[in-house]
Amino acid sequence: MADTCTHQGAILTTDASGNGCVECLAMGARWAHLRRCATCAHVGCCDSSPNRHATAHFHATDHPVIQSFEPGEDWYWCYIDEFAFELEGEGPSPSHT
Repeated sequence: MADTCTHQGAILTTDASGNGCVECLAMGARWAHLRRCATCAHVGCCDSSPNRHATAHFHATDHPVIQSFEPGEDWYWCYIDEFAFELEGEGPSPSHT
């Protein structure tokens, strides 16, 4: 595990593709928590969810950094460096009820 993320340059957007996991919504499935791709705004479900769409998105696209898309959480995760971090000056993710 790295002691820093060397892929912060891949953070290109704060947008989100929607208010839920794109794939789970399409298939009528449920999720535990949401993660937002910091490169392309794709919202997918976390690895605690049955379908693990956020990680599947990383494997399909090589977009290395996700951000929690849960209200009140502001952390990022880099799949490649296996490193969690926050960015100074950013507030929590917006509510998505």
